[in-house]
Amino acid sequence: MLRLVGLRKTYPGFSLAVSLEVSPEQTLSLLGPSGSGKSTLLRLVAGLEAPDAGQLWMGGVEVTSLPPEERRVGFVFQDYALFPHLPVSENIAFGLREARWASHQIRERVSELLDLTNLGPHAHKRPHQLSGGERQRVALARALASRPKVLLLDEPLGALDLKLRQELLLELRAILRQTRVPTIVVTHDQSEAFVIAEQVAILQGGAVVQLGSPEMLFKRPRNRWIATFLGHRNLISPEQSRQVGLPTLPHLLPQEAIQLGSGEAAQVQERIFMGHTVALELAWRGQKLYLEGPESGLYPGDTVQIRIDWSRVVVLEESTL
Repeated sequence: MLRLVGLRKTYPGFSLAVSLEVSPEQTLSLLGPSGSGKSTLLRLVAGLEAPDAGQLWMGGVEVTSLPPEERRVGFVFQDYALFPHLPVSENIAFGLREARWASHQIRERVSELLDLTNLGPHAHKRPHQLSGGERQRVALARALASRPKVLLLDEPLGALDLKLRQELLLELRAILRQTRVPTIVVTHDQSEAFVIAEQVAILQGGAVVQLGSPEMLFKRPRNRWIATFLGHRNLISPEQSRQVGLPTLPHLLPQEAIQLGSGEAAQVQERIFMGHTVALELAWRGQKLYLEGPESGLYPGDTVQIRIDWSRVVVLEESTL
């Protein structure tokens, strides 16, 4: 169990204040825009920076004042920070040698991690001979080598191109599920956060503004800022809500609440081909609705019947964010 209790860090123009728990065997993603405090929080957990206030607990032991080397934290940096002159096996073994593990223990642990990360065929290669994805796996194996109490990943797929990120995303998820080390993953990419983690904390301005499972967060965002950050488009103000017959509060009309084929007339204003899906912008009751789904054969100027499933409409908190 990792617990952050009233952890605070202040810089000129920015303040972080967070309380969080990461359960044993759980992966938590920190999701938020640039400057929201994600990397600062990671550095506080790793001991690379000292908090101004608060406590940090790992496995029931307070480690707030401990230096990084005494915290048993595995850290995967965005640039991986591999030793260029060492082969893969020695990169993985480096921390174990520093910790004076016995030679046979080192061999067994390195072999185990080479199997876990599918790096066996590359054990004797140096980092420059590896692909970006292979380097990422070496960094992960090295971080896991000493059986850390907590694993920290800072934008673990950020240095890879889109195709490679998509390929490695499920692989990274599988490795984290197998190792079951309490893990915090920092990312700015919503899809990465949702795929990798059981829980997601959304940060904004140095504070956790919502915490929950990926599905809960996406389906029930707390306020307009969170809904917009997660990519929702059909957000209506209190006045617009009143105009369409809803209570005078902000609302989200999620995609699944809009059904084509029956109901009221709406006019297609825009059609956007997106490959596997087609997006439509519809004019309805004086509002603009966005709907993305399979090809429907509709084009600008067409009239279509739509029905709103009011039971799926989400009431949002009023927020200044």
